[in-house]
Amino acid sequence: MSIKPKLLIVEDEPGILRGLTDLFVFHGYEVESESDGQQGLNRALEGQFACIILDVMLPSVSGFDICSTLRQGSRTQPILMLTAKNSEQDIINGLTLGADDYLGKPFSTSELVLRVNALVRRAGWIGTDLSIILSDQVTICSKTLTGISYQQEVKYTRREVQILSYLHRQNQPVSRQELLREVWGYKTTDEVDTRTVDIHIAKIRKKIERDPKSPQYLTTHRGEGYQLYCQ
Repeated sequence: MSIKPKLLIVEDEPGILRGLTDLFVFHGYEVESESDGQQGLNRALEGQFACIILDVMLPSVSGFDICSTLRQGSRTQPILMLTAKNSEQDIINGLTLGADDYLGKPFSTSELVLRVNALVRRAGWIGTDLSIILSDQVTICSKTLTGISYQQEVKYTRREVQILSYLHRQNQPVSRQELLREVWGYKTTDEVDTRTVDIHIAKIRKKIERDPKSPQYLTTHRGEGYQLYCQ
């Protein structure tokens, strides 16, 4: 007998919560849910979930605070945040705090299922490279999600290591669309906002570059994409 992947949905609008619960049960998931932020955080810390879906605006504890707390305990837990449709700051805040992906309200339920399926499918994958050695000053271990940059220990999220591992295996620039397909697992990228890639790249540069504004390891090739260099 197969074991269903388990989701946690934290959403305070009853109609949306019921709809999402029914949606993912229909698509083969076991679903737990909470409408209060603190209760959602407690449930998230107590259980093991294939993915956690967080609304930003919640009673008692915000989705941002839940995401931040979860990331302090686990860098591998897949997290998708539901943000205001046109809120640039919500998107930036969520990804900076460690969310793997986001979707703006109102959203397409089919798009949400695709996004969650992609996160769950990739949840156990951190690349085939055990060690990524960019120079004698910068190294990353994909197994422990840690690294050393300029004699300082650095912690990475699972998604950051996935990006580094994929770029490390390429000998040419990689486009945002290719990263979305190969790392995020999207089958099509036509409707996907590529800012999620840019924000993750910016986070990685802060960890591996001496000067993130003038990157030496993770560079941008205008019109082509990103390339990772070893020195």
